[in-house]
Amino acid sequence: MYEYKCLDCGKESLLVLTLQQHEKGEVKCPACGSTNMRQMITSFVPHTAKKS
Repeated sequence: MYEYKCLDCGKESLLVLTLQQHEKGEVKCPACGSTNMRQMITSFVPHTAKKS
């Protein structure tokens, strides 16, 4: 999960991306469809299938 802000419409979105999508920059604003997105700095929470 990555948090992005659209630089065109200003909407902040929490997006679920694969690592490959994130590294390639394949990110579109769900509100306006723009690809002019900037990743916001947030804390990282890993999601795993195993319980500790």
